[in-house]
Amino acid sequence: MEKAIQNNNVDSFKVKAKRFFNKQKTFFGVPANNILIIFGILLVILNFIPLFSVVLDSFTVHLMEANGVLTVGSYTFAHYVELFAGPNCWGMFYKPLFNSLAVSVISCCFAVLFGGTVAFLITRTNMPAKKFISSVFIFPYIMPQWTLALFWKNLFISTSCVGGYTGEFEALTGLAAPQWFVFGMFPVALILGLHYAPFAYILIGGILRNMDANLEEAATILNIPKWKTFTHVTLPIVKPAILSTVLLVFSSAMSSYPVAVTLGKPVNFEVLATQLQIFLQEGKYSAYAGVGSITSIVLIVIGLLILLFNQMSTGTRKSYTTVSGKSGQVSKQNLGKVNRWFVSAIMCLVVVFFCIGPMASFLLESLLPNTGDFSSGLTTIWWTSKTEIRNGYKGLLYSPEIWSALGGSIGLSLVCALFAGTFGLLIGYAVSKKRKSKGAQFVNGLAFLPYLLPSISLSAIFFMLSLKVSWLYATPFLVCVIIGVLKYIPFASRSSLNAMLQLSGEIEEAAVIQNVPWWKRMTRIIFPIQKSSFLSGYLLPFISCMRELSLFVFIAPTGMILTTLMFQLQETGITALQNGANLILVIVILIFNWLINKVTGASLDKGIGG
Repeated sequence: MEKAIQNNNVDSFKVKAKRFFNKQKTFFGVPANNILIIFGILLVILNFIPLFSVVLDSFTVHLMEANGVLTVGSYTFAHYVELFAGPNCWGMFYKPLFNSLAVSVISCCFAVLFGGTVAFLITRTNMPAKKFISSVFIFPYIMPQWTLALFWKNLFISTSCVGGYTGEFEALTGLAAPQWFVFGMFPVALILGLHYAPFAYILIGGILRNMDANLEEAATILNIPKWKTFTHVTLPIVKPAILSTVLLVFSSAMSSYPVAVTLGKPVNFEVLATQLQIFLQEGKYSAYAGVGSITSIVLIVIGLLILLFNQMSTGTRKSYTTVSGKSGQVSKQNLGKVNRWFVSAIMCLVVVFFCIGPMASFLLESLLPNTGDFSSGLTTIWWTSKTEIRNGYKGLLYSPEIWSALGGSIGLSLVCALFAGTFGLLIGYAVSKKRKSKGAQFVNGLAFLPYLLPSISLSAIFFMLSLKVSWLYATPFLVCVIIGVLKYIPFASRSSLNAMLQLSGEIEEAAVIQNVPWWKRMTRIIFPIQKSSFLSGYLLPFISCMRELSLFVFIAPTGMILTTLMFQLQETGITALQNGANLILVIVILIFNWLINKVTGASLDKGIGG
């Protein structure tokens, strides 16, 4: 009897074990499950270990801080006391924080007013030349962030500024722009607002273009004045778009580094991003590494608070329904025979000035024999010289440093785009197949998390981590690839997820019935059908990486990529080479953007008026 019971127990155990292994075999036999597990582990490591490291680092005593009381590697709250309540806390933290907040608020106002005005004119009026204005208006966002900043400096710098020289405006008119107009809070906020104005244009324009005409016609029937219709009908309808623009611009401007260092450093106008660079610029020998870690944490917390505010504002029960299906007509305001051409001419001049003007300025500055010297004619020496001109640099066309850095930018962008696009494609595929599971939601959230982290904070986090891990410190290209892939995975994963959600499950199921392997289903069926969307997941990270500086400012050695080399040229005062290198980078980015549009058919302004 006992033997029979034992045999039954053994059989029962075997049955349970067999069921367990069959379940595991079935689970791991689904490619989407394997992808979710692999990327879940990978993203947890890449997201949370560096975050935990920088938090720990904010309490750690570093080499230059050690004394008779504190030893290297011990823990202390001294960094928090020094930054938030120390004798120099105003200059170290509170003043840069105030400057960052002020710049972000003013930038939001500029972006919403300028971008919203253009969106209204393109979508709701009979203004001519819409296609040209719409296409050119997005240039400032496609180009590197500091392009407009350098253009502003070239144009308005004058002999009345600190360390100034004759700028283009002073050379043409003889009038010297005041220093506050050239450097400081106003130009930094203005340039950031202009750079992010396409956000407002795309978001507000999309709502205005699809808004039901009956809403405004009802107000007209009731004899309500146009200004009141705009403030009480149109403006509330575009409120979600305005709020989204404000949040996007605010969070981006808070962590902006290139514009602030170009137009703020000459007058010691510091924001949190430039202050962070000061704290960490000496690397492992910095005496402010601890407070630098805290500053990066502050930037991250501000970004998360902005996200929380966005969730709260869009998570209410308010309704902003503007497309009812009862009217496909969009009412357009008649500006009049004369006014429509006058407004169009003004808008064309404005967009040409801010969008095409920078390239003309860079070319002019690169042809001046000396900085600010407009009286000696133009020269091509900065482009064509085969011998050393200054500080070891030859002409742009023959400078190995310039072309090596450009090659480094293209190489880094290709590698980041390849990995970010592939990883994003796989994550998008797996999440779409298992979108109802908690695991898919978890991985999808992890993939989007890096988008919420400010670029300069992400750079600082991995920089501080590399100081502890010697092989990371010795391989800056690898670290740049890691943070580049991490930062741009959200672009690729969202693009791939949206593309996969459009595909019916029957398409892949038919191939499964025919025993077609998973890799062949992906390469022969799924990828060709949604090729345009998937290619966007590769090409958008490439363009973003090409124009990036903040993400690599602490990691990439000078000269490894073109953006860091240009800032070295700015520091050494070789203005002509800096402007020429900037022109080369802008042209390369615009060429690749044009190729993207041709290959994928995607365009930022498509569907609004472009």
